[in-house]
Amino acid sequence: MPQKKYTIKDVAKMAGVSKGTVDRVLHKRGKVSEKAQKKVEAILKEIDFHPNPVARNLKSNKTYHIAVLLPSEKIDPFWIPAHKGISMVKKEFRGFGLTISTYTYTDSSSFQACGKAVMDNPPDAIFMAPLFNKIALELICHCENQHILVGLFNNYLTTEENTLFVGQNLAQSGRVAGNLVDITLNTPVNLGVVHFNREPHMSVKETGLKTYLEEKGITTDITSIDIDTYDNPNYTTEIDNFVTSSNWDVIFVTNSKTYLMAESKKRLQKDFLLVGYDLLEKNIAFLKTGVIDFLIHQKPERQVVLGLNHLAEHLLFKKELPSKVLLPIDIISAENYRYHV
Repeated sequence: MPQKKYTIKDVAKMAGVSKGTVDRVLHKRGKVSEKAQKKVEAILKEIDFHPNPVARNLKSNKTYHIAVLLPSEKIDPFWIPAHKGISMVKKEFRGFGLTISTYTYTDSSSFQACGKAVMDNPPDAIFMAPLFNKIALELICHCENQHILVGLFNNYLTTEENTLFVGQNLAQSGRVAGNLVDITLNTPVNLGVVHFNREPHMSVKETGLKTYLEEKGITTDITSIDIDTYDNPNYTTEIDNFVTSSNWDVIFVTNSKTYLMAESKKRLQKDFLLVGYDLLEKNIAFLKTGVIDFLIHQKPERQVVLGLNHLAEHLLFKKELPSKVLLPIDIISAENYRYHV
């Protein structure tokens, strides 16, 4: 038999007091006689009563605001699923007095401008992809001073502040790449690491890769390169030059722009193991034809949905806010990509 769901009216009737008295006991506000308090608390304990947080929030008419800061999908298609995730959460909490505003940036200057715009009208929480460490840490400090909740996704920042992080263990994802090299190739290995438009999290992935190979005693000759695709009209030539600069066994691309390396590999008809990140349409096309061997899926949409849900449920229903939510690290190949798109 399902357990009866009791209301405040039921508790008041059982305790022989008014609904207002029960409400004051539940929310620890207002004056209640000791006798009435004991009666109500005894009934609450007997029936294991828990208030309905949804009904309580709707009755209070209190509204909450979350500001989301993330890169524009126009400069990098990796962020398209993240923007889709924001729309999904907006619909989910539409009737709960929660508003979500999106601020997009393209570089450090616009990121700083977004932060200023947000703090001009302080929200209850900020959820952001902090691609620029120094600016992000300054913004987190401002939030702490104004008692604003902070959530981060995709890029982890080492901070003493009580912030939520949703994403992958970045060092571990680099180790997964190293494991793919280990099980796919014979040693020794001539390995290239390519950072397109380097961000802090890419270095963490490279460190994870190197640590894994060192621990396994795999002899490697590793060469790293940074290639800018935003302000460099000759980046295609730079990629080709890197591809032809050595007889690579492996090239590991530390972000979603793996397709740029795949284009060069195909154009120059080179044969090396190509490992990168994310299920962009261009990456999937090269994965299907075998130009890209493996992709590590970072699930940007899932990161946003989980992070915003945690912040929303904490604000609306007082649920405990976790400090870290780490997503699984999925290895995608030509054989299983269909199940992840």
